[in-house]
Amino acid sequence: MKRTYISVAALLLAAQLGGGCASTTATTSSSTTATTTDAADDASKASARQMGEALSLGSAPIQSTTPANAPFQVVSEQFADLRVLRYQVPGFEELEPRQKELLYYLYEAALSGRDISYDQNYKHNLRVRRTLEAIWPANQQQITATTNTQRVDEANKLNVYTKRVWFSNGVHHHYSTRKFVPECSPAYFAQLVKSVDPGTLPLEKGESVDQFLAAITPIIFDPTVSAKRVNQEKDADLVVSSANNFYEGVTQKEAEDFYAKKIDKKDPRPISYGLNSKLMKDEKGQIVERTWKVGGMYGEALTQVVYWLGKAVDVAETPEQKLALQRLVQYYTTGDLKTWDDYNIAWVRDTKSRTDVVNGFIEVYGDPLGYRASYESVVSFKDQEATKRIKAIGDQAQWFEDNSPILPKHKKKNVVGITAKVITTVVESGDAAPATPIGINLPNATWIRKEHGSKSVNLGNIVDAYGLADAGGSLDEFAYSDEEKERARKYAGLAGKLHTDMHEVIGHASGQINPGVGTPKETLKSYASAIEEGRADLVALYYLMDPKLVQLGVVPSLEVGKAEYDNYIRNGLMGQLVRLPLGETVEEAHMRNRQMVAKWAYEKGKKANVIEKVTKGGKTYFKVNDYQKLRGLFGQLLRELQRLTSEGDYAAAKNLIETYGVKVDPVLHKEVLARYAKLNIAPYAGFIQPRLVPVQQEGKIVDVKVEYPSDFAQQMLDYSRKYKFLPNYN
Repeated sequence: MKRTYISVAALLLAAQLGGGCASTTATTSSSTTATTTDAADDASKASARQMGEALSLGSAPIQSTTPANAPFQVVSEQFADLRVLRYQVPGFEELEPRQKELLYYLYEAALSGRDISYDQNYKHNLRVRRTLEAIWPANQQQITATTNTQRVDEANKLNVYTKRVWFSNGVHHHYSTRKFVPECSPAYFAQLVKSVDPGTLPLEKGESVDQFLAAITPIIFDPTVSAKRVNQEKDADLVVSSANNFYEGVTQKEAEDFYAKKIDKKDPRPISYGLNSKLMKDEKGQIVERTWKVGGMYGEALTQVVYWLGKAVDVAETPEQKLALQRLVQYYTTGDLKTWDDYNIAWVRDTKSRTDVVNGFIEVYGDPLGYRASYESVVSFKDQEATKRIKAIGDQAQWFEDNSPILPKHKKKNVVGITAKVITTVVESGDAAPATPIGINLPNATWIRKEHGSKSVNLGNIVDAYGLADAGGSLDEFAYSDEEKERARKYAGLAGKLHTDMHEVIGHASGQINPGVGTPKETLKSYASAIEEGRADLVALYYLMDPKLVQLGVVPSLEVGKAEYDNYIRNGLMGQLVRLPLGETVEEAHMRNRQMVAKWAYEKGKKANVIEKVTKGGKTYFKVNDYQKLRGLFGQLLRELQRLTSEGDYAAAKNLIETYGVKVDPVLHKEVLARYAKLNIAPYAGFIQPRLVPVQQEGKIVDVKVEYPSDFAQQMLDYSRKYKFLPNYN
């Protein structure tokens, strides 16, 4: 899935973009298929019992929700470098009962796979989280039952750590992927662990509490143990030095050699090898894939996902949607990656249903090699009115492709099947929550997008919630002139939405790879995600200053494009640095993309003073002096990024990212951190999810209500109880 993200650092009315590609693994034999189908049938019987439990849980009183007559509070809380927000689901009540029932089943399917993300991020994550949840009540008692300020301080610090683990789906930061550790002492943690019933702790068979503490303490407290979930440092073994649970006992070279033997670069419809498996060595030392499927790795959770998807099949809106859901069930049951492609084609063709779902192993950001994908789900329905803006762009996709500054041989002669819409999000899960994208383009397979098209969406109610949560202040601090600030206040909201729209709709869907050249993850390797996101960003940036948008009626004037140019340069060169500790280089793909684009444009435009670095009142600013020349520079860089993508030019990709996207000016970095600290705005945000509650009559769902929990910790604890399907280790 190509994604667009918004940075809280840019909640000064600006959207930031991010994203990535996807991949996959080998087909299963017919005998394996039969076995896993039997397993699915057996587990489905158990799930029937679970559905009754889920429905009864759904009817139970919910704690910490917003009263019906109270104003909706978007901002829930802030801790560490994070803010927890809430979003509403406008229009849900007007949906037909059958559509609501469908969304409820998709909601349950989404959340049933939640624990998979924890385990994928790090093999010890589930055990760590369950430990923290077991001692959570005892830790709250320390806050309320004592006047010892030191113990209260320790307890509060452990609370923050626990919330960070929930927010990041593990012990590594959700964005930087660096490990974070508690600020409380190991002694305090150990005392709490020893104070609770051992039966509530995630002990292994025959393990004592002391043995458990000896094992879990360094996993939690030692910053050098599994220090980075995804390592992108050049010249490192990216597999061995990354803490994710996608590989075990293999090196980067062994992994690359393994897939080099499988991949046929001449195949016009390549399988996404590695997408849904863990690569490891068996007892004989042979490299094997453990496929994520019913009856395989993560089978317990996927059985529940399949059960709820099966319920959704029965109430699908259209034959096309029914077929897509059936193929998704078949894919999870067999693990066959050809079936995954068939599902994606069917999903793209489902354009008439108002409801929709993203569910699968989709994004490969967590794998430094770009093969294996994280579990995620986004459940939604179409916002009919808001879709008009994004549809106007999608309908002109061929015009945008024809008029692109990229080389003619890299253009698609026939852009097909682009479906563009604004969606209302109902729930997100796995890798899409609590931190969420604001835009999506799927599927990831280049050949499917070329032959069958793609779906591009803007998560409308998520974007609206970000806007309502705008803390202010950043614009006044980092924008250079009153003119720039006024333009941002007037147009940046629309500019950010349009950037998201075009990034997804015509950005990721544009261009083509030359025949015989492999996919970007094979040719551009660890630089593929940053290059792809830069390419999509540049398509959007280039056209934001095109009169065509005025002609289409989606912008009142090119002042909208200027507002986005101001923001993009300001954020790429300064704003996003708040996400880095002083002295760090840029490793995260989306940040590399933004800095690379902004810094390249700044350096290449120096002679003509296109972007000027100005010092005023002892503070640094970047101001755009010539928007048309900047547009020309964006066009030049877009042409180059498309060329190296189409031709698989690894050396050029590496040079661009390493030269412009990685290194940080330490003096400017220190200044930005100091200026931003005064604003008291956490640079990252995520969401508490709405809760769907089915209404039953005579055992049948006749309606579904939406509730809005307001307590982040309580929701996480509820999820862990209700959706606990995986063992501590998988």
